[in-house]
Amino acid sequence: MTRIIAGYAGSRRLAVPRTGTRPTSDQVREAIFSALSARDVIAGAAVLDLYAGTGALGLEAASRGASRVLLVENNAQAAKVARQNIGIVAVGAPAPAPRLDVTTQSVLAYLSVGVEEFDLVFLDPPYDLGAAELAQTLAALVPRLTPDAVVLLERGSRSPAPELPAGLELDRRKDYGDTTLWWLSPAEAASLE
Repeated sequence: MTRIIAGYAGSRRLAVPRTGTRPTSDQVREAIFSALSARDVIAGAAVLDLYAGTGALGLEAASRGASRVLLVENNAQAAKVARQNIGIVAVGAPAPAPRLDVTTQSVLAYLSVGVEEFDLVFLDPPYDLGAAELAQTLAALVPRLTPDAVVLLERGSRSPAPELPAGLELDRRKDYGDTTLWWLSPAEAASLE
């Protein structure tokens, strides 16, 4: 069972496709959002959830005060479920309600055409996504980040370290069993701290 952990939609159950997705565990989501809350980056944030699957990460951010959430999912069935989950989370949203959308296209296709910038980005690609494609995705993401953006990359703990493009720096790495979180930020913001 996948559910929203906290915020106005806390405890609401999210739909999950029978196959094809690997939702982030409640334990890892709780750790992510505890750290994000400590950094005070969720309230009012524009959030991009790449390889969104059910949309659990982006919708958790919406429940906790993000103003804009865009879920990018290439799999049509998973995107359909993500749309259902938007409906679940949208009920009872405080005014002004967050803007919640799903786009059904590949991550690289989305990143290559848009101009919208984001404050918080979740990347939870399939664990079998190759290093070269991940590096290409991260490079395409850089121009879409606000100067103080936070990027969270979720990978299997056996996956190699991501190859970071110019414009992105590693803040920290944290392991949770079989899951590794890579916390990244725009290079300019990291060099000012």
